[in-house]
Amino acid sequence: MTTSATTPAGAAQHLSVRDPLVSLTDVSKHFRVRTSGNPFRASGILRAVDGVSLDIARGETFGLVGESGSGKSTLGRLAVRLSRPTSGTIDFDGRDITAVEGSALRRARRHMQVVFQDPMGSLDPKMRVGDIVGEPLRVFDGLRGSALEDRVADLLRAVGLDPGRARTRPRALSGGQRQRVGIARAVALSPQLILADEAVSALDVSVQAQIVNLLTELRDRLGLTYLFIAHGLPVVRQMAHRVGVMYLGRIVETAPVDALFERPSHPYTRALLGASPVPDPRARRERIVLDGDPPSPLDMPSGCRFRTRCPLAQAVCAEKAPPPVLIGPGHVAECHFAGAA
Repeated sequence: MTTSATTPAGAAQHLSVRDPLVSLTDVSKHFRVRTSGNPFRASGILRAVDGVSLDIARGETFGLVGESGSGKSTLGRLAVRLSRPTSGTIDFDGRDITAVEGSALRRARRHMQVVFQDPMGSLDPKMRVGDIVGEPLRVFDGLRGSALEDRVADLLRAVGLDPGRARTRPRALSGGQRQRVGIARAVALSPQLILADEAVSALDVSVQAQIVNLLTELRDRLGLTYLFIAHGLPVVRQMAHRVGVMYLGRIVETAPVDALFERPSHPYTRALLGASPVPDPRARRERIVLDGDPPSPLDMPSGCRFRTRCPLAQAVCAEKAPPPVLIGPGHVAECHFAGAA
């Protein structure tokens, strides 16, 4: 069993990084869910994100993984203030942006951009590529005419597209080309943070590798910081510096990428890794088969929210929520038996 230590003051102290660009402290996002019979009466509270603390360092790629419905995209939207938290605080570049609105939020958003999952759905089919990429430059920087055209051409070259594509519409492009347009639009204003929300999951495997390489190149060249949300664990391993594993609104394990893949400590993390395909068919990997589906976020289990599917669950797991356990440098797991074989 890995040597570990319980952290009584909470996980945030171990998730903190030097000079963070983004800091989320005890952030929650809850939604009132209404019944179909009476749309004016709330039937419960859906806890999409529930008390998450997370720091992302400048120039870092933080990968976020987990099953559908775990709260990954909601947490990403909170980090770039596309959504306002129910509770907790969000700091960006040393400034509290939890409750900013209007022009103040607009000024902050030029430094936070998004690359969406569906490259076709995120691009206006009626606009030409040059207008799509150039729109942020017109709105925020007031560029017009040849200055705008030259800047758009530079951006298209930077993402591997012929500047002549500026005159085409998204329907004339392949999926990979459309995502390159989305990336060009995202980096147009030289942002500090980019939320890549399943940015490669809708693409063919060969195209995924090209887009991941492009994102990595742009990060290193432009000094970008990424919150990279994905289902595919191999993609996350290639892209991320650190990884958080999310389950039912909580990050249950966080670690440097190599430590997470080589020494996973939470049983849910081990189950995800065991279900992930490996390139070598002769390779052996521990396989943990989870029973049933995740509980409803409207009716969380007592104690540990993973206990209803966990092969290690014991009575203590139903009695109290697991404390964060320090496994190693920057490696924290929320489990009563973190690191147990």
